[in-house]
Amino acid sequence: QVQLVESGGGLVQAGGSLRLSCAASGLTFSNYAMGWFRQAPGKEREFVAALNWSGDSTYYADSVKGRFTISRDNAKNTVLLQMNSLKPEDTAVYYCNAGGGPMDYPDEHEYDYWGQGTQVTVSS
Repeated sequence: QVQLVESGGGLVQAGGSLRLSCAASGLTFSNYAMGWFRQAPGKEREFVAALNWSGDSTYYADSVKGRFTISRDNAKNTVLLQMNSLKPEDTAVYYCNAGGGPMDYPDEHEYDYWGQGTQVTVSS
């Protein structure tokens, strides 16, 4: 079955960096767009970043643009989220997801598969 396994979360001070990784299995990875969403306590899940199957088109929420970078390695079935200049408001559980077909990238309903999430906590 399809599995998306996130790693790389943790506790970091404001201004610091983290790199999240998502390892995919059970699907033809290069056929899927990949994305990251996050959910903070008491808030709705929100779009963070996404990229198309080849990685040459990327999309970002305004709140992370210029600080986060999404990338993929189709040979390793992996998608990365490099997060720099982290802020306390970036604290959330971060989810990796995969979607096939034409995509409205910020719409969580477009994605077919989801990981279990990894916690990111940014202290002030």
